[in-house]
Amino acid sequence: MERVYNFSAGPSVLPGPVLEKVQQELLSYGGSGMSVLEMSHRSEAFTAIIRDAESLLRQLMGIPDNYKVLFMQGGASLQFSMVPLNLLNGSRRAGYADTGSWSKKAIKEAEKSGTVTVLASSEGEGYSRIPALDLSSASGFDYIHITTNNTIEGTRYAEIPDTGDIPLVADMSSNILSEAVDVSKFGLIYAGAQKNLGPAGLTVVIVREDLLGRCGAACPAMLDYGTYAQSESLYNTPPTFAIYVTKLVLEWLRDAGGVEEMEKANRGKAARLYAAIDGSDLFENRVEAASRSLMNVPFTAPTDELNREFLQFAASNGLKTLKGHRSVGGMRASIYNAMPLDGVQALIDCMQTFERTHRQGD
Repeated sequence: MERVYNFSAGPSVLPGPVLEKVQQELLSYGGSGMSVLEMSHRSEAFTAIIRDAESLLRQLMGIPDNYKVLFMQGGASLQFSMVPLNLLNGSRRAGYADTGSWSKKAIKEAEKSGTVTVLASSEGEGYSRIPALDLSSASGFDYIHITTNNTIEGTRYAEIPDTGDIPLVADMSSNILSEAVDVSKFGLIYAGAQKNLGPAGLTVVIVREDLLGRCGAACPAMLDYGTYAQSESLYNTPPTFAIYVTKLVLEWLRDAGGVEEMEKANRGKAARLYAAIDGSDLFENRVEAASRSLMNVPFTAPTDELNREFLQFAASNGLKTLKGHRSVGGMRASIYNAMPLDGVQALIDCMQTFERTHRQGD
């Protein structure tokens, strides 16, 4: 079957060579006579897989030696609870930036464990920009939390804020490995894998070692980062197949030139798509230019009817899962690492063809 261009926000497109490799190794991995799907997480073969995955991630992101890489389950949504359970252990106060739907959920969970101060919010502007953090009241906070890329609203931090001695925690689920970041600026990074890293089911946490061991005595073992660090992410059965596919994605990314080359490609894809939207008389992106995401590009036509017509037209041309999140409507093109430039150009061509026959006011 001919593949389509999949613009889903997650689970999202995976690199073609990775899927082919999975297909080749599905029945027998590495001459073992069994699939990774069937393999014990205690086996030598899987131990090598998870260690290679960690080594590749460290190499690609330049992760310092004093950070642990943890592989776990539960998605970013579980991290909304795990972060405060593990880090709200001093003043029991934390600062959050409210930049979209996911940060709002993270705030709600953190409020169950301590006091949350919203240091910035663009809710009143429909989350159309990234607001500057107000750190004037941040003294004594246990940590400060940001969402580096907002999948639903299509915004991103172009610059990482400096929080001084206060650990900076970041939800990087939708832009990890899409552009270079200095890991040493963060106390903790977490990311669901299903956008740029691999398939759904795996969550990666990168945590500075001095932030481990702070979970209270009542904290369940499976919600304690220390549990995963001490057991090298093998305390219980991890999402083995997702870790294996993630290892293949990391190999693909390395062979493609690493994060620097990926960032260059992502900037080029995003610039081309935004230019097409800005030059359109029919489609619109409402995000301030300085805050625009490189990964998730929302856009709308003037009416809901035209939005529906365009989605049907795009689908008939092999451009799938472009429907915007139910909270904002319209369309959303997620152009993660594995989305080729040809896919973005195909979308632009489709938009321009549609516009020629559906001009505003016609």
